[in-house]
Amino acid sequence: MTIQVADQAADIGGGDAIPRRGAFRRFRRHPIALASLVFLFLVVLAAVFARPLSGHDPNQIDLLAARAAPSGGHWLGTDSTGRDVFSRLLFAGRVSLGVGISSAALAVVIGTVLGGIAGLLGGWVDGLIMRIADVFMSFPSLVVIVVIAGVLGPSVVTMVIAIGLFQWPVCGRIVRGVTLSLREQEFVLASRATGAGPVWLLRRHIIPAALPPVSVAATLAVAQAIALEATLSFLGLGVQPPAASWGNMLTDAQSLTVIRSEPWLWLSPGVAVALTVLAVNFIGDGLRDAVDPRQS
Repeated sequence: MTIQVADQAADIGGGDAIPRRGAFRRFRRHPIALASLVFLFLVVLAAVFARPLSGHDPNQIDLLAARAAPSGGHWLGTDSTGRDVFSRLLFAGRVSLGVGISSAALAVVIGTVLGGIAGLLGGWVDGLIMRIADVFMSFPSLVVIVVIAGVLGPSVVTMVIAIGLFQWPVCGRIVRGVTLSLREQEFVLASRATGAGPVWLLRRHIIPAALPPVSVAATLAVAQAIALEATLSFLGLGVQPPAASWGNMLTDAQSLTVIRSEPWLWLSPGVAVALTVLAVNFIGDGLRDAVDPRQS
């Protein structure tokens, strides 16, 4: 009987605290967020179907067609080695979006687990985890990630792990706050009285309740990770050629001559990074408004 009451209360106090239909209606009333969601969906589709859409091998070198201006054969022109810029832009979307989503997922998993443990156990465990989070947040993430990439060598895996490790404290603090507000509720106390452990409490109570605010933090983490990937690849410490990413496509913009006379080499990846980051941020704003209980 007590377990049934606890489970029913979990459904009320956890994942359904904000009705999903109401949240979806509020999100639809956010036109910029809705348009951003459509744009991001199209970007993902273009990245997934890059090969049939591009019509060119992104790594095929044609020195006779180097630095060609946009034309019918090459919609966005070619780079310094004759590779098709439009093809590389589409394939680069796979890498940049993959790094952003993977880094954010890693940060959410680490933050959810550590934040939930800190809030449930409290005491010295809570203090230790929060001090570790403070240490990660006290360092400028870009500088540390650059150092890590310089020591371990630039690679996609190193970049994803480094970005994820410096983003988890945000999700960790959110989950900890939700846990602290729930652990003294009657349904959580009833679950503990029946012998429920931390893993069960996290799965049944804490994670469903923390999912709305964590989803907002995750979208912002994706945007930040995409921007960091572009910065690191631009500096030569991220995705390495011949693999294409939006960041390493911008390396041609280091030349003032290229910036002035060959804008097709840097304009398209720069616009792709800017619009994608803006779209993800707007989606995060829409989710924040949709899951805010004060909007109910």
